[in-house]
Amino acid sequence: MNRTTLSLIAGATALAAVTGFAAVSAPDPGAAERRTGAATLPVERTGLLCPRPSTSDLAETTYTSFTPVTEGADDKGTAVLRSAAQQSAPDEDAEGEDEKDGEKAGKDENDEKGEKGDKDAAEDDQADKPVLQLEEPGKPVTAEADGADAPALVGTADGRFASGWTAQQTTEVAAGTGRGLQGVACSAADTQFWFPGASTDDSRTDYIHLTNPDDSAAVVDVELYGKDGELKTTVGEGITVKPRSAEPVLLSTLTAEKQTDVTVHVVVRSGRVGAAVQALDDETGGDWLPASADPSGRLVLPGIPKDATAVRLVAFTPGDADVDLKVRLAAPSGLITPAGNETLHLKGGMTAAFDLGELTRGEAGSLVLTAPDGSVPVVAAVRVLRGEEGKQESAFIPAARPVETRATALDNTAKGTTLSVTAPEGGAEIRVTASAGTKGGTPQTKTYSIKSGTTQDIEAPVPAGLKGSYALTVETRSGGPVYASRTLASTEGGVPYFTVQALPDDRGMVAVPDASEDLSVLQR
Repeated sequence: MNRTTLSLIAGATALAAVTGFAAVSAPDPGAAERRTGAATLPVERTGLLCPRPSTSDLAETTYTSFTPVTEGADDKGTAVLRSAAQQSAPDEDAEGEDEKDGEKAGKDENDEKGEKGDKDAAEDDQADKPVLQLEEPGKPVTAEADGADAPALVGTADGRFASGWTAQQTTEVAAGTGRGLQGVACSAADTQFWFPGASTDDSRTDYIHLTNPDDSAAVVDVELYGKDGELKTTVGEGITVKPRSAEPVLLSTLTAEKQTDVTVHVVVRSGRVGAAVQALDDETGGDWLPASADPSGRLVLPGIPKDATAVRLVAFTPGDADVDLKVRLAAPSGLITPAGNETLHLKGGMTAAFDLGELTRGEAGSLVLTAPDGSVPVVAAVRVLRGEEGKQESAFIPAARPVETRATALDNTAKGTTLSVTAPEGGAEIRVTASAGTKGGTPQTKTYSIKSGTTQDIEAPVPAGLKGSYALTVETRSGGPVYASRTLASTEGGVPYFTVQALPDDRGMVAVPDASEDLSVLQR
């Protein structure tokens, strides 16, 4: 095999990688530097899953979809979110053939059958109608749904919409268990998830939402770990999630043990799913608990609100090894050690919880957890309360992944939005772009410097002439690593409604070797 043939194969392989789902072919941030002739290109296809928003008849949900403008992206493409129960819409050619066949059949049938056919066709068209579809990069779009019937969503984006595609659902529940503001970013399908901070206590109603985007069933195991180790579950193994459907599973039905702090481990035996925990409390509202970053000896939990009245850390280490976690708070002035909580002891295979009180004391803050030498992997999340007793609301912040290149938060408003950024290991420069509004407005961009070891609540830009909500896109320009989160807040009846979402990298770019790269070494 000669060099020319090998180069062509390399080019074909690179193109195949680019057209794969971003969740599968996430870019290695250092790969481009390690490869001769490598180029960084936008991914060409990606997928997202949004869980069913609520079981409350009082719920009001807003879905939002957005893709930032990406240099080098294709000039064509689509980004569509549909109800998980809907099948993929037929292509335009197929629709055209169906219409012709319908017209021919209508001529052969009587009027009554023709009218019935028209009615069925109209219902089919409605069923195939997307819940949300982007029209152009750089401009977010929204859709609204009320009550308990708002569906879980399955979506794909390709071409010019694939790189950096982000979706979010934000739900306000006026009363009842879990009342308050609940927000979650739609995520990619995967095969394993960790959720420290869930509960099977009587005061909590926690569901693990499993969404299957594929045309074949997925089989899932749900493991629960409490303060003394793994909980005995009755039906946690072999849960079947039907094709293109969503399955909410009430955690308290999986075990007879009532525990305040539980770590949920989701393992997919076959297929893949999206997963998120919805944690609802009788007294302190509720929110979504997204998956923690993968088990690691170093974790960052970014953007604890400065007015938090209570912070509870829940952590878990898989396996049998114990670990003493070093705890530091990245504050505006630098890294500090919380008094009385310098180290926290975790027993292997057991969930541990620690009350950190009013940790931030009126300043922006992020938790940095470190195992000695990074030798023992850990997952973690914090439950945050705002407000005074009797009028409190809760939210969750799991350990987050860094913004390696770019990340986006949706549903922002001119008031009530806080963007929190931390650079725990080294200083960084970031660029933040406010998109056009959903109903009008001109994008604005600002650049910020984040000092090493600090967390800053930055005054994010707002679109000029804003109408509606808008997207905030954070790009790491130099230094880092950078971690970020966004808080949405409002006050209803004296209760401080809020929700916090960490901003993981959007995995919108991938390093691809040049087709002319010399791969003759493969002949050896």
